Amino acid sequence: MYSTELGQLAGQPFAKGHATGNDFVLIADPEAAVDLTAEQVAALCHRRFGIGGDGLIRAVPTSKVPGYEQQVAQNPGAYWFMDYRNGDGSIAEMCGNGVRAFAHFLIAEGLVDLPVGQSIHIGSRAGIKMITRLVEGYAVNLGPWGLIFEDQAEADSIDSMVKPRGWEQALPALSITMGNPHTVVALPDIDMLDSLELFVEPEVAPKPENGTNVEFVVPNEPLIEEDGVAQVTMRVHERGVGETLSCGTGACAAAAAVRYWARGTALINQWAVSVPGGLVGVEFRANDAGGEDTILSGPAELVARGVIGAK
Repeated sequence: MYSTELGQLAGQPFAKGHATGNDFVLIADPEAAVDLTAEQVAALCHRRFGIGGDGLIRAVPTSKVPGYEQQVAQNPGAYWFMDYRNGDGSIAEMCGNGVRAFAHFLIAEGLVDLPVGQSIHIGSRAGIKMITRLVEGYAVNLGPWGLIFEDQAEADSIDSMVKPRGWEQALPALSITMGNPHTVVALPDIDMLDSLELFVEPEVAPKPENGTNVEFVVPNEPLIEEDGVAQVTMRVHERGVGETLSCGTGACAAAAAVRYWARGTALINQWAVSVPGGLVGVEFRANDAGGEDTILSGPAELVARGVIGAK
């Protein structure tokens, strides 16, 4: 089954990378010659019969991606497109950790030159994103966050209910878009967070149209440290994958939700989000349009290279 699913991918070079434990298979496709199927992606991401990964990222020229060619006209600098697929082969709009791994891969492949302190733009299904290289890691501007069920959220500060596996009672939640959908649940303590069984998708009602990632978050006590940074701890069930060690857009959604709930007391712009795979930073920054952008920062690295082969 494995060799049949790989098909034309046999012989394709790949790299394996991760960003705070969120891991990816990465391939360069400068001629847009690789036509990935969901079955091929799932085979490559399989942790027993494949390379293993939470997702697959293909680097392809934005001008050669049907339906997204106009992004190059909008920003000629967005030469490379991050074609992201979940581990089950389904297509996703955005992956915050994946963007950092993508940038690191582009540099390692010699496809871009990005000195520390400089920025590049990339195309994606969630629009053009700007990535800045830091001394340690990368920062990506994911753009504005938003409320998915805005009227309900503004009226009640919650808009949905989430029931984790094994729980009798559902918990209130807030639905956040970061270009992809998230549903955030606040828990009172770390013990409750640790007890969650997230290998099964939690029940969400109402569920956003294209499914949702579900984040469970515990605000630290005190929430704001002496340096002015708010601290939260998070676990996540990603749609099409299961529980992952980290979710970049999910960390942003978790910070945005806690910030929204706390809006009557303080407007906190700097956040540190602890996930099982490490620590990421989230910043809410005013933009020229009168709104605010969400900046995700954290490390990324490549851990292996190889060639896809069918046996």
